[in-house]
Amino acid sequence: MSTPIPGPSQELGAFLRAHRELLKPVDVGLTATPRRRTPGLRREEVASLSGVGLAWYTWLEQGRVTASRQVLTSVARALRLDAAGLRHAMRLAGHHEPVVSGAEPAGLAATVRPVLDSWPASPAVLLDRHFDLVAWNTAWSALWGSPESVPGDRRNLMWLMVADPRLRTVLLDWEPLAMNIFQHFRAQAGPALADGRTGELYDRLEEDAPELRHWWGCHSVAELTARTVTVRPPGSAPMSLSLSSFHPVDDPSALILLFTPSTEQDRERMTGLCERPLRAVDPDADARAAG
Repeated sequence: MSTPIPGPSQELGAFLRAHRELLKPVDVGLTATPRRRTPGLRREEVASLSGVGLAWYTWLEQGRVTASRQVLTSVARALRLDAAGLRHAMRLAGHHEPVVSGAEPAGLAATVRPVLDSWPASPAVLLDRHFDLVAWNTAWSALWGSPESVPGDRRNLMWLMVADPRLRTVLLDWEPLAMNIFQHFRAQAGPALADGRTGELYDRLEEDAPELRHWWGCHSVAELTARTVTVRPPGSAPMSLSLSSFHPVDDPSALILLFTPSTEQDRERMTGLCERPLRAVDPDADARAAG
């Protein structure tokens, strides 16, 4: 069953409402009354804090009006949105640079692949604006498994993080990174939330990871943060990798993820993993060989 995705105006209203319901009166200097029933702030409280009328703010949450940058900034300040939340709200309100197609995927992959290959012991991948995997290096395949073994409609970082058994086995404590990746996708997608590929991705996630459907309905957003992760590939000792990300010059809507070994010992282990026969990419290969 297809998961309905609201348009930008409705998505903005849902986003603002979700953050309004998370706040407590004390968070914004108000006094809570004992008989209070509304979760979080009332609409009239947000309207007053933002300097707008109650009816207009109600219509904003209902997707019936649009907001200027100045007014939306006031609303965001009242709701205590951080920088990522403000950017997401602005995009949903239509205050963003026009979406450009960027470089063709095949051309961009050909340009970036030599860069990815220049990191022989650091797993690296090129993602398009939907987080579909466009290019990757040998180290990525050695650690996570070859993306070519994944059907094209599921060859997506969000799907891999939540539904690919090898990645969830290899990446220890996978949930914080998976959630951050999903939050970052929401933050940068903006009005593209309703395009065809995004809708298809939500359908695949709903189909293959229904236990995490509360993630798909969450309205939290965040930037993708640098972090250190621990991985334990089959037949290898645990390794520590430092995650960083950056945008290719040829297409700022694309994203490169790079996992760099944290220590020289981690680099040696990663190098050894890359030198294994391809069959070792199969998580069950070592067990079958031992049997």
